[in-house]
Amino acid sequence: MHNQNKMKICLVAPKAYPLFNPDAKNVKNPFGGSEVDLYLLALELAKDTNFKVSFITADYGQKDGEIIQNVKIIKSLDFNENLLKGAARIWRAMRKADAKIYMLKTASPGVPLAAFFCLLHHRVFAYRTASEQECNGRYIRAHPLLGSAFRFSLRMAKFVFTQNITDRENLQRTTGVSSIFIRNGHYINKLDKKNHDIILWVARSSPEKKPELFINLAERMPHEKFVMICPRALGDEKYEQLISRAQTIQNLDFIPQVPFHQINEFFQRAKVFVCTSEREGFPNTYIQACKAATPILSFNVNPDNFLTEYDCGLCCNGDETRLAEALKVMLAENRYVELGRNGRKYAEENHDITKIIEQYKTIFTQSVAG
Repeated sequence: MHNQNKMKICLVAPKAYPLFNPDAKNVKNPFGGSEVDLYLLALELAKDTNFKVSFITADYGQKDGEIIQNVKIIKSLDFNENLLKGAARIWRAMRKADAKIYMLKTASPGVPLAAFFCLLHHRVFAYRTASEQECNGRYIRAHPLLGSAFRFSLRMAKFVFTQNITDRENLQRTTGVSSIFIRNGHYINKLDKKNHDIILWVARSSPEKKPELFINLAERMPHEKFVMICPRALGDEKYEQLISRAQTIQNLDFIPQVPFHQINEFFQRAKVFVCTSEREGFPNTYIQACKAATPILSFNVNPDNFLTEYDCGLCCNGDETRLAEALKVMLAENRYVELGRNGRKYAEENHDITKIIEQYKTIFTQSVAG
């Protein structure tokens, strides 16, 4: 009988399987920050015996129903299939999970699908926003059909979670949806003393991440060692061109892929982490940098102005010409060390997943009770 009382929660993120199993084969579609966020939430939630956590991923050839760190992995779509077949498989996987609460993150055709499933089966649908364009109306305007379905799904959701206060305000303004602001959670491990010897960039090769700006920066500063960790984004036809351009820069090391559990070593070696993205929600890489005591140099992304407020980095407000100057300022007289310490303090106080998970537990428990 004890098992019956556990609250069943299912998280849905098809690209997340390689996070659970770094040896996964057929990884054509690399995970991003959204998958990392849900993966860490699942792990932390599954530590509590009051919760039974399942996670729907794509089919990477794994056995169905694997249990990894107390999380039951249910496989669903194959990325090579058409949309209809994929939708049917996700639907079947959601039925198999038989959860009370289903949670997704990132706008996709899967969001209205999951919202409709929850409506039909009287389950709780929860959504977490992934990027500012989901909140400020840009996504809805750019995808008239899917955008309307997305907005409808958010209005049907029992809970919508946003990553920063600006997103919460924008979402209210553009969709009329009230949301709960909860920061991304991470495990804040002890700091290893590493030799700080690189300038680091980590992201997929998608156009809005603007990887070429980092290559330009490396070219302008030949006396620093630059490392670029850049998996190919789905559908990126220019990836080979990016690699061959990167290889012409002597002081730039291009790495196509690093498993998630090894990435912190790079952050701990970095003097500065550079983000050249045009837009984000709250990048997980920012938290990875902060917890490694590595300051952030941002081209344009500064959610809730936190880089300035907590003095843990610099933002160039979309001005590429300022990137090299700002980097020189951070490196001069080892100023990056103090900025990094501020970032570490910020991460400890604001992004510790063992504290953040309690917010979710309270909300989930109350929703089922009420």
